[in-house]
Amino acid sequence: MLYLDHAATSPVRPEVLEAMRPYLSDVFGNPSSHHSVGEAAADALEWARARVAGALGMRPGDVIFTSGGTEANNLAVKGIVLGGDRRHLITTPIEHESVLESADYLRRLHATEVTLLPVDAQGRVGPDDLAAALRDDTALVSFAHANNEVGTVQDAAALIAVAHERHVPVHVDAVQSAGWEDLRPLGRDAGVDAISVAGHKLGAPKGTGALAVRSRVALEPLLHGGGQERGRRSGTENVAGAVALATAVDLAEAERAKDAAAIAATTAGFITAVLAAVPSAALTGSPDHRLPNLASFTFAGTSGEAVLLELERRGIVSSSGSACAAGSDEPSPVLLALGVPAEVAQTAVRFTFGRTVLPESAAGRLAALVADAVAAVGTS
Repeated sequence: MLYLDHAATSPVRPEVLEAMRPYLSDVFGNPSSHHSVGEAAADALEWARARVAGALGMRPGDVIFTSGGTEANNLAVKGIVLGGDRRHLITTPIEHESVLESADYLRRLHATEVTLLPVDAQGRVGPDDLAAALRDDTALVSFAHANNEVGTVQDAAALIAVAHERHVPVHVDAVQSAGWEDLRPLGRDAGVDAISVAGHKLGAPKGTGALAVRSRVALEPLLHGGGQERGRRSGTENVAGAVALATAVDLAEAERAKDAAAIAATTAGFITAVLAAVPSAALTGSPDHRLPNLASFTFAGTSGEAVLLELERRGIVSSSGSACAAGSDEPSPVLLALGVPAEVAQTAVRFTFGRTVLPESAAGRLAALVADAVAAVGTS
């Protein structure tokens, strides 16, 4: 079985398990406790905070550990808007549900006006469109660095610069791009105000993540209680989870340049082979500005779910899009926003590679299996 759904989740890395093990057994203290057992846990938490901050180009004090990307995005969008008195939010129609549902919550319950920026046929946001949408009462601009369904990578630095010209803070959802793209320039050079990551995309356990928010940005907490995480996220911290996230981030950063280039070559070969082998195949997203490990296609005249079943029979596990929208038979809102017709959007299949470098011949073999699966659906 070949697992090609790493955008949904990746296996926990052995090094991560080893790093977190002591904090599930011997070093079990509460990091808020003022004794040696608690202080050992607190030291580990601060080590993890510094490692995550370094990978994001932020300061350790900016990092808030969360239960994952969904909580991090909720905290960023709701927390920053509710932390001030402005009630206009700018985002896009191709965001993760955690951003779009947070925007809808603010609209329904906090009289927030939400502007959805248009995207082009490849899923890119134009800086001019953002500039035109900014207002004096804009509280936040929120967008994903890389789309989780089609893999398109935004020109984040340009968008941040446009928003900052009007003194509007920016949140970047980097859940999919972390580990594949260098995020340090977004914090260090572009000055992003908030950035989200999730551990289970990087080889840490599910239920781990972080939001880095600059201290100058007012943030209304979602969780109230003991004032942990500098008062921005109450609740006893998951020390083992924080150590796991930091370890996974360290490993990904150490391997990123080499892995991204090798996997990008595999993905490019796979895309070329699929487009040659399957007449109905169309690549979605940007052919040039995309994650190195993601290839998403539509196969007009088929059913995406049926193709997935045929692929699994042939030993390939993939997906039809966002795992967070599993069970929905509606066409992908992301593809609809890109201008893909609804009946074609329902044929989408997404393949996401992990960090294992496959032989050069693998792309052609995989494409042949995809062609067989699509043909089987077409003749069934």
